[in-house]
This record gives sequence, C-alpha cells and structure tokens, in this order.
Amino acid sequence: MIVVRRTFSPLKLRKLLQPVSFSTHTYTKPVSNSLSSASPTQNPPKTLYPLFFFRPFSSESVKIQVKPISRDGNYDDSSSQGLPVCPGCGVQMQDSDPKQPGFFVVPTPKTPNYKLRIHKNPVFDEPEISDSLKKGLLNETLEPQDVENLENPDQKLAEKPLVCARCHNLRHYGKVKDPSVENLLPDFDFDHTVGRRLMSISGARTVVLMVVDASDFDGSFPRKVAKLVSKTIDENSRSWKEGKSGNVPRMVLVVTKIDLLPSSLSPTRLEHFVRTRARESGASKLTSVHLVSAVRNWGVKNLVDDVVELVGSRGHVWAIGAQNAGKSTLINAIGKCIGGKVSHLTEAPVPGTTLGIVRVEGMLPGNAKLFDTPGLLHPHQITTRLTREEQKLVCISKELKPRTYRIKVGHSIHIGGLVRLDIEELSTDSLYVTVWASPLLPLHMGRTESACTMLEEHFGRQLQPPIGEEQVEKLGKWVRKEFQVSGNCWDTSCVDIAAAGLGWFAIGLRGEALLAIWTYDGVDIVSRNALLPQRSHNFEVAGFTVSKIVSTADRASNKKRKDEKKRKASDSIAVAADASPALTVDAAASSC
Repeated sequence: MIVVRRTFSPLKLRKLLQPVSFSTHTYTKPVSNSLSSASPTQNPPKTLYPLFFFRPFSSESVKIQVKPISRDGNYDDSSSQGLPVCPGCGVQMQDSDPKQPGFFVVPTPKTPNYKLRIHKNPVFDEPEISDSLKKGLLNETLEPQDVENLENPDQKLAEKPLVCARCHNLRHYGKVKDPSVENLLPDFDFDHTVGRRLMSISGARTVVLMVVDASDFDGSFPRKVAKLVSKTIDENSRSWKEGKSGNVPRMVLVVTKIDLLPSSLSPTRLEHFVRTRARESGASKLTSVHLVSAVRNWGVKNLVDDVVELVGSRGHVWAIGAQNAGKSTLINAIGKCIGGKVSHLTEAPVPGTTLGIVRVEGMLPGNAKLFDTPGLLHPHQITTRLTREEQKLVCISKELKPRTYRIKVGHSIHIGGLVRLDIEELSTDSLYVTVWASPLLPLHMGRTESACTMLEEHFGRQLQPPIGEEQVEKLGKWVRKEFQVSGNCWDTSCVDIAAAGLGWFAIGLRGEALLAIWTYDGVDIVSRNALLPQRSHNFEVAGFTVSKIVSTADRASNKKRKDEKKRKASDSIAVAADASPALTVDAAASSC
C-alpha cells in the first residue's frame, strides 16, 4: 500500500476536519422479535471508531491569539503586547482572521533547487535511467555561480522578512486588496503615542525629523507637531537652565522629493523659502534644514551625518510627517547610505502606508533607535477625499512643468474639477497665471459667466477628478475664497495661491488684482511668496488642454450624441410607418 503524506497548515487542517465527527458510536445490529430472548452468548454491540486518529487540536499552541487592535507598533516590548509586528507597516500581526488587520500567511518552505530548470530531454534518449530520477528528483548540472547561491539557501529567505498580506500586496501590486479592513483600525492618536514621549523631560535624547513634501509644502507641513516641539524646547530649555532635568529635543526639517521641482530652482532660494514658510507655520526652533531626494540619493549623506551627531549613542530619532510625505522611503535610503542594517519598510504611493510605530534598530551607531510613525491625517488636503484612482491623477511623480496662461478680467481657469481661479478685478489689462500641478490633470480656461455650465456639463467627465457625476456630490460644497494680490514684474511670478494636496497658481503681474478661488469646503488655500518664478515660454490657449481624460470624455460624449440621434431617427420612422395606414384608409373613404 502506498501512503501519501501531505503537510497542511493548522488553518486548512481545521477546515478539513470540520465536517468529520470523531466521537465514538455504538452500533447494534437489528434483531428480529423472534430472537428477542436470545442467549447472552451472542455477539456484543460493536463500537465504531473513526478511521483516522488525530491528536486533539489546540489553536492556542499554533495560532496567534487575537487581542485588541493597537497602533502603538513595536516602540517597546510592552506596547506590542507580545505579538509580532509587521516590519513593513508596524501593524500587529495575526494569522487567524483574513478579514482583520495584520493577517499574514507563512510562505511554504522551498527546497534549494526549486528554481532549477527541468531537464527536458526525453527519457528514452538517455542511456539509462538515473537513480535520482527513480527517486523522483529532477536534477540538472549547475553553473558555478548557481552552486554558490545554493550553498546556503536559507540566507536569502532570511533576508526577506515576513510581512502582512497588506504590505505584500502594496509591494508587488501597488494597491491594497481590501481597503475596508483598514477601517477596523483605531485612529492613530499622535498625542498619546508619540506626543507624550516628545514632551518628556527625562529619558533618551530626542531628535525629531519633520518630513515635508516639497511639491506640497504647505499642505504636508505638520503644523501641530512643529508647535508642540517648539513649545517643548522652550519649556525644557528653561528647566535645564534652572538646573532641573530637561530633555531638549532637536527639530530637523527634512524636505523630501526635491527631484519633483524644476532643476532650474536654486538650492539657496528653496532653502530660504522653506525656512520662511516653516517659521510662519510654527517651527520657530529649527536645529537644521535638509533638502533631500530619497529616490535619487540627493542630500541623504549630509542628513545622516547631522542626525548621527545629534542623536548620540543612545538617543531616539522620530520620523514624523503627513501621509505620503515619504518617511518610509527616506528611512530606507538612510539605511542604504549608512551601509548597516537595511530596513524593510513598505514603500507605496498610497496615503497611510504605515499603520503603526516601526522601531528600526541597528541602523544608527551604538544603541540609537530610529522610529517610523504613521502618517498624520491632514483633512485640509484635498487628496484625503479622493478615491485611489483619483489620487493617481493628482499625485506628482515626475518633474513639474509649467503651464502658463495670459488672462484678462472675467475669465477663469479650472484645474480638473477640483479648483477654479476667477479674475474679478485687475488694475492692468491682463496678468500671467502659471499652473503647477500634475500633468495628468486637465485644465480649462474660459469666461467666468460659463462656470455654472462647466460644473453641470463637464465636472466628472472632461474635468477629472472627480471621476463620475456621483463623486462630484460626495466631495462637498463648492465655496469661494477671496485674495488681494499685487506685484511689480511681468517677467516672473510674484505670488502663489496654493491648494493643499493639489498644486498652486503662480501669479505674475505689475499692479494689483482681486482673485477668487473656488474649491470644496474644508480644503486649505494659502497665499505665499512665489516658489518658482519662471513661467512657460509657450502659452496655453482657451478651452481644454490636450489630455487623455479630455479625449476619452469627448469620444464618450460624441458616441452618446450619435446614439441619441439614431434613436430619434428610428422613432420618427416608426411614427411615420404607424401613420401611413391611417392616411390610406382616409383617402379610400373620401374617394367613395
């Protein structure tokens, strides 16, 4: 008899054994009435046992018990509650319920030669059947480099950490398979998890890395954290001067994604802009400012040297910033630059990739620790209201290119169906408006008096996002904000009007102008000095810009009009056919 043995995971084994009952059953053969008084020497009842005997299954010995969900991550052993934490996103892991956050599956162990090519020569062409083939093994001559890779097959497996199913999907497919699972997580309480540790007057030295997106500086700047840390610095410095215990944190501003800004922008101008806007937003106690690109490794080495000097051998470094500001990508770049322990944080262009605090040890010298934190939710950013498909259109992934209009009073510019700029009053004949936003977003310039028509007929179609008419209603109420701007130069932009999470209008004029911005209620709109003074050499024309969204919507609109025209034509023919017999009868009656 051939015995087939297969190893099942406990979860699959339990599912297989559910329909099987393992309780004993006593079977008694039916006896006729005539034999009801049979002698006691007849066969006793038979007790039937299950065909297979298994050891009692205990889920506690294999499964990871499900405890209340927390987002404290692995800051210390007590915060993780004894549960493993995903090294990619910081969520507590469990393998009992795929509908709960942190679910993971242990990958099937593979033999060292699982990637080898199969020997495809027919068996009858071989002089004799090898012993390995008789044993069921398919071997092949290996190259020298392959032999070296197979000497320690577990080494590569150890390099790849076990992550949750959500991180696996983000890393390999760039999306979350079931976004509804994240709704089961509690809101990340920054004040409770991180804020109280930053405000502590004792403990390890603290360095705060405030990570800000260069392409959305005002929208992604963590104002609450900047004010909290600045206040803590003032209070603890006062205590330290009085001879009391006082842990004075160091605040380092890291502006990421500078590769998305035009290469013509000088670092000196950018740093001056960053320091000015940071001071106006509440960061009055900056230790240093760094302009980096984690993707292209610009400025990472200088940042690492500064952080190592500030944190010492036992300090803590906290990476804090808005969602999708680039914190995890920055930490991975720091690990590669140092050359020590490389972190395995999940990187994805999806807001809220990190779900809990992730402690990274062994990257900084000594016993210093680096912590990645969940992205702060900024409701004033318009991206927080958009779907994943709409976020892809808004997200800036390449170097920004200017799109410039020469515009007069009574005209408006739309950026998709998200923001509209109206020129209401102007002391000169015209002004220049340069749009800095994702190139995937369609623009439209036309008369302000046609704005209502644009909202009814083109929002959700030619002007996307929002995608679809239903999504237009979900984004909220359309509100107006007024700005009085002035400038003294035609050739360069003087003032920016920025929409959080989207982009900005750069205004170039000589004189004064009254502008109105229309967007959805709650979206933050700010006026600031111009970041990028240059404009495009070629001006855009009135109407829609050339884009895939506009062309697709036009084709759909034309097809709809043609179908409607065909339907009306067929209806008119049918009406004419129905009326022709009646006319014939009337003509015959009149002739009689």
